[in-house]
Amino acid sequence: MNDVAHLVLADGKVFEGRPFGAAGVTVGEAVFTTTMTGYQEVATDPSYYGQLVVMTAPEIGNVGVNAADSESIDPLDTTRDPGPKLAGFVVRDLSPIASSWRAEETLGAYLARHGVVGISEVDTRSLVRHLRDHGAQNAAMGTAPPDELLRRAQQAPDMNGLDLVQFVTPKRPYAWTEGRGAWAPGAGSPDFQRQERAGSPHVVCLDFGVKRNILRCLVDVGCKVTVVPASTTAAEILAMKPDGVFLSNGPGDPAAVTYAVETVKALLGKVPMFGICLGHQLLGLALGGKTFKLKFGHRGGNQPVKDLASGRIEITTQNHGFCVDLSTLPESVQSTHIHLNDGTSEGLAAPALRAFSVQYHPEAAAGPHDSLYLFDRFRASMLGA
Repeated sequence: MNDVAHLVLADGKVFEGRPFGAAGVTVGEAVFTTTMTGYQEVATDPSYYGQLVVMTAPEIGNVGVNAADSESIDPLDTTRDPGPKLAGFVVRDLSPIASSWRAEETLGAYLARHGVVGISEVDTRSLVRHLRDHGAQNAAMGTAPPDELLRRAQQAPDMNGLDLVQFVTPKRPYAWTEGRGAWAPGAGSPDFQRQERAGSPHVVCLDFGVKRNILRCLVDVGCKVTVVPASTTAAEILAMKPDGVFLSNGPGDPAAVTYAVETVKALLGKVPMFGICLGHQLLGLALGGKTFKLKFGHRGGNQPVKDLASGRIEITTQNHGFCVDLSTLPESVQSTHIHLNDGTSEGLAAPALRAFSVQYHPEAAAGPHDSLYLFDRFRASMLGA
C-alpha cells in the first residue's frame, strides 16, 4: 500500500499525510469539528454524510471502536452497527493501539472494514486555520496524484442545493424502544425509574438522518417512538395518531429538502413539534423563513449558546453548515436561543402552533448534558396538548 496520501482542497491547497482505513480516493466537503471526545460518534453521525471531517483534537483512535457507541442505525436490525456515514476522516496522530476494555477493534480496522478512506499525520492545525479563513470547501483525498485529486475536488457538486437526506433516511417505518440504560445521567435514581414508568406519548420521528442517542433520549423521557422515512406525508403521519412529531437532524442543504418542508407546513398547528439541527432549519423554512450557508459551520462539543428567556448559557454539541436567517422570519416566530460566537439562530418557537426547535444536539453524544431538559419540554408539550 502507498505510504503517502494527500488531501487537496478545491482552491488548490495541498496537505500531505499517511493513508489509513480503506484504500482509494474519496471526495466531499472538507469541514472541521472542535470536539475533544467521541470520534466514533462523529464518524457514524449521518449529519456528516458527504463530508471529509477534520478532527482538531491531536490524537484520535486511542480508545478504539465498539458497536454500542455507533450513532447510525440499521432499521432492519437496530442492534447492528451499519458503520460510518462520513466520506472521509482526517486526523493528526492516529493511535497505534486501542486501549479500552470496551474496544472491539481499532479505528483504522473499522474504517477499512466499511470502505472509508482516512488520512493521518496531516498538519490539522494549518488545515483548520485554512478552512476557517477561506471557508469549508470541496476536497479529495487518497493515494492518487495531487493533480488528479485537485481535478476531482473541483468537479464535485457544491453543498448548496444538495439533498443528502435521501441517502440516510430509512426505506420503511420502524419502532424504537431502546433507551440509554445504564449510560443515562441519573439512571440509577428513583426519579429516573419513575420517569420511565410515566405516561407514554406517541412520537413520530421524521428521520432525516437521526442519531441513535436522540431516539434513546425520547425513550428515556417516556415516549413511544415510531421512526418514519423523510418522504412520509403529513396525512400518513396524522393517520398514525401521534401525540407529537419530532424532526431529526440530517445532512445537506435544508432548502433542497422541499418535500419535508411541505410536510412540516401541513403538520403545523395539528400536533406539537420539536426539531433538532436540520429539523430546526426545516421548521424555520416551513414557518416562512429562509436559510443560508455558514462560512465554515458550527461543529464540536463546546459551542456556547444563550437561552434568551432565562439568560442561561449552555455549552452544546453542534454539527451544521447551514443556518436559519432570523431576519426573514415572521413576527409570530420567536428566536429563543442564539450562538454566542456569531449571534446566529440556535432556537425557534411558534407557541400558537405548538412548535419549537434548536439548532444544536441536546442528546450530546458525545458532549455536555446541559440541554437534556429539552426532551422533557417536548414531552410536557405533548401531555399538555
